[in-house]
Amino acid sequence: MMNVYRVVDANINRVSEGLRVLEDISRFIIENSKMTETIRDIRHKVRKTTPKLSLIESRDSMKDIGYEISKKTTLDIKKDLKDIIDANFKRVQEGLRSIEEHLKIIGYYEESKIYEGLRYKTYDLEKNFKSKKLVLNTDIYGITSEEFSLGRSNIEVVKNMIEARIKVIQYREKNKSKHEKYIECKKIRDITKEKDVIFIVNDDVDIAMSINADGIHLGQDDMPIKEVRKLSKNMMIGISTHNKNQAKKAVKDGADYIGVGPIFKTNTKKNVEKSEGLKYLKWVSENIDIPYVSIGGINESNISEVKKYGGKCFAMISEIVASKDIEKKVKNLRELI
Repeated sequence: MMNVYRVVDANINRVSEGLRVLEDISRFIIENSKMTETIRDIRHKVRKTTPKLSLIESRDSMKDIGYEISKKTTLDIKKDLKDIIDANFKRVQEGLRSIEEHLKIIGYYEESKIYEGLRYKTYDLEKNFKSKKLVLNTDIYGITSEEFSLGRSNIEVVKNMIEARIKVIQYREKNKSKHEKYIECKKIRDITKEKDVIFIVNDDVDIAMSINADGIHLGQDDMPIKEVRKLSKNMMIGISTHNKNQAKKAVKDGADYIGVGPIFKTNTKKNVEKSEGLKYLKWVSENIDIPYVSIGGINESNISEVKKYGGKCFAMISEIVASKDIEKKVKNLRELI
């Protein structure tokens, strides 16, 4: 029976370590205070639910055969942040299930049900963590605009963006018919899904829903966030903001991220609402706790300045799509930031 206690001890450590990795990502990379607090609360409950069990006496790390097995495997190789998140959620959930099952056979049924509840809580947490909170965990947010694309189609430009390792792409076309936009978005959705790139549709909620886009980006005159959320609870929602009041309202209404700008004068959008630009960006970086993307007139000559004022994710239209060599342009931008 001592070996059962050893299983519980090992899995409590395993779960706690996995939660700590996720907590650090939420705290230092995504910078989401509510998510971080939720993960920390779960981690403390994992540690404190079995105070009566003397688990450490059963521990024998030096004789754990799993260590030798682990040294020989390459299954734990991680390519990017997504791999780390996926692996640690699986570690947490599998560990919680093991704790839950083994506690039942040593007389701790009530405690096992607590771990069961925590396991289900992590399923919901994983969905929110992956589908919404990581959308702007990237440096460049690409946006299409065929009129500036040097005669290239949006499909071709999107492929070039993906080759340049841009991980978030928004489809934005103001002068095409609904049917044309739907056909293009459907093709782009297939491409981005295959390449694991987040795809966001600008304005057209119906198109975003019909092609199963990852998200929708709204303007101040579009459908309210709360109404869009009713139509699709899983789709991330971003909204353009130009001042403090709009940013505060976006957070209150449940936006997953906000656009901040225009930072500088831009020619890619007509009838642009005025913004305090860099000053407004600085305020957002210090006061808003959801992800944000800087936009409006950003280019190679000023992107370093945008970063100094709190810019982390940078949206560009003509600077990228009007470039003859998109891959080289993105490389130059990344060297600057």
